[in-house]
This record gives sequence, structure tokens and C-alpha cells, in this order.
Amino acid sequence: VQLQASGGGLVQAGGSLRLSCIASGDLIRSYSMGWFRQAPGKERDVVAAVTWTGRSTYYGDSVKGRFDISRDDAKNTVYLQMNSLKPEDTAVYYCAADKWGTANAMAHSYEYEDWGQGTQVTVSS
Repeated sequence: VQLQASGGGLVQAGGSLRLSCIASGDLIRSYSMGWFRQAPGKERDVVAAVTWTGRSTYYGDSVKGRFDISRDDAKNTVYLQMNSLKPEDTAVYYCAADKWGTANAMAHSYEYEDWGQGTQVTVSS
């Protein structure tokens, strides 16, 4: 599946952004979907993920209570609503897809087969 992430930009601390990841080439209903981020000089970390069933979600500790992942299989799209943004949220955000991925696997980047190109999020203080 091909993934196209969008919605990044420059926002002040405390603001909100909504990222979208539109899939093509296959239907995402059979994919667990994740959002990851990578800041300069740092490793790629999981932000949030949702299983293909939609029954399970995962959030990184630093974003719990502020970010929300959702999926709209009818639109073949996954979203990441980001609220109360902080300067430390600044990174390139990537969406990824893991076919028939399980709840145990969804926090691990190496489980994901397909990746989007990334969208830059910059939070100013």
C-alpha cells in the first residue's frame, strides 16, 4: 500500500494540528496503522497506532492524553489529531502500515512494511 501523509506545519505551543494519511493501492481495512516521528539526531519513535480491527490503540507515553489516532476505512485514511502541542513534538511524522498487524506488534516500527514520505511538524515556543 502507498501512503501519503499531510497536514504538518508550523504551530505555536499549545496549538493543534491534524495529520492525515491517505492510502492507495490497497484497502487499509486489513492493515494496522501507525504514526511515528523522528526528530533530528534521534531515533524514530512510535507516536500512536491502531489495529486493523480498530479495537486496540497504542500511544507513546509523551503524547498520551494529547493525541488521538483514528481511522476511516471508507476513506482509506488515518488521522492523528494533535492537541496541546509542545516544542518537543517537533519532528517529521510518518504514517506506516502493517498488514494484519496485531496489538502486540503495533508499537514496533520494524513490524510495518509500508511507509509514507513524512510531514514536518514544527512547534514554536
